[in-house]
Amino acid sequence: MTIADLSDPTSVGYLRIGLHSVHSVRRHFRNSAIVRWGAAFLGPHFLTSLGAVPRYLAEWKIYNKRAVTPQISFRDSYPCLADRVVATPFDPHYFFQAAWLARRLQEKKPSLHVDVGSSAMMVNVLSAGVKTVFVDYRPLHVRLSNLSSLAGDIVRLPFQDGSITSLSCLHVLEHIGLGRYGDPINPNGSLLAATELQRILKSGGKLFLSVPVGRERVCFNAHRVFLPSTVRDFFRELQLKAFSLVDDAGRFNEEVPPEAGNNLEYGCGLFEFVKVRE
Repeated sequence: MTIADLSDPTSVGYLRIGLHSVHSVRRHFRNSAIVRWGAAFLGPHFLTSLGAVPRYLAEWKIYNKRAVTPQISFRDSYPCLADRVVATPFDPHYFFQAAWLARRLQEKKPSLHVDVGSSAMMVNVLSAGVKTVFVDYRPLHVRLSNLSSLAGDIVRLPFQDGSITSLSCLHVLEHIGLGRYGDPINPNGSLLAATELQRILKSGGKLFLSVPVGRERVCFNAHRVFLPSTVRDFFRELQLKAFSLVDDAGRFNEEVPPEAGNNLEYGCGLFEFVKVRE
């Protein structure tokens, strides 16, 4: 078997056709009913989804009987079998940390806010009220008023010393150095990231930080969990102004002592730091 001569236009044409065919097959497979049915049973809701199949089929039959428009086909079916719940589900960590940060920015009204690696959906909403720069190892390719995106590594941020007045980094520090998102393996990753956040924060500036708190450990390669005191030790140049907490039951506890997070399994500590003026 020989490798095609890419200087030959015919070979290049065949190569393009081949790549197009591969992409076409992949796209068709991703959008196929078989994949959608398989996905319906993946994850923690397998038993719930399995138990919902008879109801799904019965309701399919009822819909087809009542429909004036063309009948439902298996090709277009898209089973969502675990969404019939009595209350709207949400992730307490991400829900409350976004609410916590948004309320503080609304109160402070900074002229510019920089976020490092937090939820893209959260910074999208934040940018409606404050000019926001979002920095992430994996850049966010969007165009939106009041929102700018930069590619950047949290251990080498693209800002000068003491240049940022309002800064956030939510549910990020615990991942650094574990390789989960393509970053280099480094057991000291979280400490290096903390050092860099301190470096760019202006004297008198605020850092809003969240990390998992509780029984200290490394859950490789998903995340780390810290004692609140460990986090405070990371940020020796900053003063802790307030601490809030999402506990193991998913309850939001505003402005409590940091020690309240010591005995949790997987809480979310919300730290409001300020860089003391020199």
